[in-house]
Amino acid sequence: MTSKQRAYLKSLASVLAPVTQVGKAGVTPEFVTSVEEAFHTKELIKIAVLKNCPEEPAGIAETVAERTHSQVVQVIGRKIVLYKPDKKKPQIILPREKA
Repeated sequence: MTSKQRAYLKSLASVLAPVTQVGKAGVTPEFVTSVEEAFHTKELIKIAVLKNCPEEPAGIAETVAERTHSQVVQVIGRKIVLYKPDKKKPQIILPREKA
């Protein structure tokens, strides 16, 4: 993903509300399942990391992205933005890379 594409996704994510939260249990299989289910209807999701979560947001972002086969767009404060394009009908069209 290019920096231009990442910037475009960040601008789209700025108005999103978090679809799920990570709490004191951390990244559980149930949490990963809920993120995967969110990707069934959305390509870009925001996750909130609660203050009582023992893990760092950047580590959570990498773990969840790896397990859901998505990409980390940004980690800012205690918010994580992930992107996973729909294989059949992509809703978000990313800016093209320069050839």
